[in-house]
Amino acid sequence: MRPSTALLVATAVLALSVADATVETTCKEAAAKEKQVNYKFCVSELGKHHLSPGADTWGLAKIAANMGVNNAYGAIKDIEGLEAKPGTDARTKVALGQCHDLYDGMKFAFAGAYDEINARNYTAGKEEAAKAVSQAHQCDDDFMKAGIMSPISQRSSYSVQIAIVCTAITNLIN
Repeated sequence: MRPSTALLVATAVLALSVADATVETTCKEAAAKEKQVNYKFCVSELGKHHLSPGADTWGLAKIAANMGVNNAYGAIKDIEGLEAKPGTDARTKVALGQCHDLYDGMKFAFAGAYDEINARNYTAGKEEAAKAVSQAHQCDDDFMKAGIMSPISQRSSYSVQIAIVCTAITNLIN
């Protein structure tokens, strides 16, 4: 291997290590300051995003908000599929319809969190993330009131966790 190639490879490996350490370090610090943060979830989810390598704390907070938007869109697609599924009973359709509206609001709440954090209005960003948590809980409650196990409980759980991560990382921004 030529010396210039070896240097390039070593630099790339170091850059990847530093980027991973940024996600890991940020998640570790967030989990230490906010007990609700699931460190493994934080590292796993933020590590999946293509912009995470090299992102600072501000960037990681925005990435978490963006991942919340993406999850809300996925939940809406799941809900629409369940609503269209033959044999879905009326009680389930009502709860799905209510959750559809909640997830529609949630995608805007996470988008609002992203926009506010991007504008460095951190308090408003955290308030938007809190709206998303409330909407996820409302969806779960709608199914519980209908006496039905939620078919989208994983989406709700993800929404709550990514909102917690977003808020905790936002709290780390100096």
